Amino acid sequence: MAEAQVQQDAVASREVKTRSRREDFLRAFFSNRLAVFGTAIMALFILMAVFAPLVAPYDPLQTDLPQKFAGPSLAHPFGQDELGRDILSRVIYGARISLTAGLAAVAIATAAGTLIGLVAGFFGRWPDSVLMRFMDVILAFPSILLAIVVVSVLGPSLPNAMLAIGIVFIPQIARVVRSAVISVRERDYIEAERALGASNAQILVSGVLPNSMAPLIVQATLTLATAILDVAALSFLGLGARAPSPEWGAMLTDAFRSGFGVFVEGQHAIIFPGIAIALSVLAVNFIGDGLRDAMDPRRRS
Repeated sequence: MAEAQVQQDAVASREVKTRSRREDFLRAFFSNRLAVFGTAIMALFILMAVFAPLVAPYDPLQTDLPQKFAGPSLAHPFGQDELGRDILSRVIYGARISLTAGLAAVAIATAAGTLIGLVAGFFGRWPDSVLMRFMDVILAFPSILLAIVVVSVLGPSLPNAMLAIGIVFIPQIARVVRSAVISVRERDYIEAERALGASNAQILVSGVLPNSMAPLIVQATLTLATAILDVAALSFLGLGARAPSPEWGAMLTDAFRSGFGVFVEGQHAIIFPGIAIALSVLAVNFIGDGLRDAMDPRRRS
């Protein structure tokens, strides 16, 4: 009997499958319904952006003045704007500009913020003090106000708006990376690399940075939502994308500039671009929350 029980336990132990860290992450992420919803929405926007020439029913710049502010119909599901342009086509093409601008701004902030955070967190002392006080100065200004100042100095354009927003978000990324580096730099495996004679650059690249990526990825994702919103805000103020570019914020500006008629007969010209902005920001926030929960074992249910 005892031998039979031992054999059964051995078979059962072999049948137990251990999940890898990647499987745990995927399971935790996709069990979050809001994160899955956000992923689906962002996938839809990305597909729209990539295949815009195939998906859009009309040229986004084609005008039809007699049909100014024509309401939604079978031919134009989202209606037409102040120049008779198809709003659905402009929203689809606008996904290219808005998402690309947001990603570019986050890439700038992530590259600079990661470098600053690594140096400040790893070396400490005066590099930490100097760099973090400079980050505090940037954080002392409201983000959108600082972005407006930077764009005003550089000149109104979409590339300058992306650069301005990237500069504004550098302190947030830098602080997150610095905190992660401080918690990692005293670990045993870092001390082992030092004992083996590894240089500071080697330790940063091979030991510190890879183990600081989880909070960085989460922060960069959440920052993307704000970056998309700020790009739209700068374009709405005339400091980003300019007419006739089909950028979501610029579309709102063009509609409001047409006069009071937008509130009487052209509400759809501001509703649909506004919905696109809101959905993209919500989707990225949901994804960021899902990544945060999936990467932190303490948050997993």
